[in-house]
Amino acid sequence: MILVTKWFGVFLCKDANVVDKRLMPKDPDAIAEKLAIIQRGGVLPEEIELASGRVKLKVSERRQDSLGKPALFDSSFIRPESYGFTNELMHEAMLRLGKLRTSEPIPKDKNLVQAIRNLDCLIESGNLMNERLHEWYGLHFPELGDLAKDRNYADLIAEYGDRRYVLEKLELDIESIGADMDDNDMDEIRKLACSLRSVYDDREHTEDYISKLVEGVCPNMCAILGGPLSARLISLAGGLGRLVTLPSSTIQLLGAEKAMFLHLRSGKKGPKHGVIFQYPDIHRAPYWQRGNIARAMAGKVLIAAKIDRFQGEFRGDVLAKEFKARVADIKRRYPDPPKKPAKPSGGRRPQGKERKKN
Repeated sequence: MILVTKWFGVFLCKDANVVDKRLMPKDPDAIAEKLAIIQRGGVLPEEIELASGRVKLKVSERRQDSLGKPALFDSSFIRPESYGFTNELMHEAMLRLGKLRTSEPIPKDKNLVQAIRNLDCLIESGNLMNERLHEWYGLHFPELGDLAKDRNYADLIAEYGDRRYVLEKLELDIESIGADMDDNDMDEIRKLACSLRSVYDDREHTEDYISKLVEGVCPNMCAILGGPLSARLISLAGGLGRLVTLPSSTIQLLGAEKAMFLHLRSGKKGPKHGVIFQYPDIHRAPYWQRGNIARAMAGKVLIAAKIDRFQGEFRGDVLAKEFKARVADIKRRYPDPPKKPAKPSGGRRPQGKERKKN
């Protein structure tokens, strides 16, 4: 027998016959609450009641695998009108379901994904504004680009503007090759510098928010990868719940999608790692060891992510220790680069058509 759940009830079927059933109450709110449980991956009390005491029971959905073995089954013969449920009732129940699900508390990992994407926007905006500020202010004082960088560069321009005051602040006496600026033009440049400073402030605030949030969402992943890289992986996957459903080979390549598609299109050598290349033990390793280290890390990260997702006991320190031991083993087993295949020697080189002898 097989257990089948519809929006209007739970049915126990054998072949194309309904052996037993538990119908939903004919109340849109009650139906919506039951369907919300199903969408969250839960099991209904009606399903447990029908499955109790059944030997070798099969189920029609993977979320019910605690009750039986999932199997394909055509349940189109079970129709709502046969049990007194109308299309109007279904329509009303689905509207209530939509309102119920949208009002649910937002998971922390979803906020983390949005925060990371906001940080990416701030980084991109800051880089564009920084480039524009260098080009514009460089007409007046190009040498400042060698004396100050990033935030300090914007601070000096926003505070002092004219190169004379900047040089006084830096306690330097150099002759600039830049042109003089009108006061109105300098005011506009200083406004741009102030806007860039505001972007830098927002970026620092967002980074602090992400660091605090990620430690609460995925402490085991942070113990292995650190906060920023853990947050980046969760963002690339679309959430912690999505991350734990991926195989470790996909986690290994998250962030290298362009290189993978290029490999599939052109047949070029495929990537060995994605964003986890930022981890020191990977990007500092010799090129022939990076693939093995990235593969080992992806496996540990997947275990840590599942512990965090299902709120298991903290095991991050143990996983980090096991990963370090695996890295040491890889370095011991592969100390030298692989030998390149020898070029064929001797014999005649392949050529086109031979020239005719005169």
